Amino acid sequence: MSEHFRTRVLDITTGSTETVHDLTAECERHLDEVAWGRDGLLNVFVPHATAGVAVLETGAGSDDDLLAALHDLLPADDRWRHRHGSPGHGRDHVLPALVPPHATLPVLAGRLALGTWQSVCLVDTNRDNPHRQVRLSFLG
Repeated sequence: MSEHFRTRVLDITTGSTETVHDLTAECERHLDEVAWGRDGLLNVFVPHATAGVAVLETGAGSDDDLLAALHDLLPADDRWRHRHGSPGHGRDHVLPALVPPHATLPVLAGRLALGTWQSVCLVDTNRDNPHRQVRLSFLG
């Protein structure tokens, strides 16, 4: 594999509750090891049908607001045609249409070029699968 394209897979335990898990520190660690001060792009990808990646402020309530908004838009009830798993699980399969399973982020001089309050987050509303993988791929 090219030294200009480097990938790492993170194993994340999200537990049995809906969560917004901040990945920013893991992204920065990956870049510390592979970017070597170069400019490029970091792709963050979740290879799951029921999770997504968002760039948002965390810690000031925005992460909880996102989960509340998703709960309003995608209630965990029996309206869903996709009906395996816990009640309302079909909504988890609609989530990636609203919170995509990927984000591509600029890297400048080996560092994420995020805004002041931006964080890279795994969004997981699926209470049936507490283990997730996140693929970080740097191209630079």
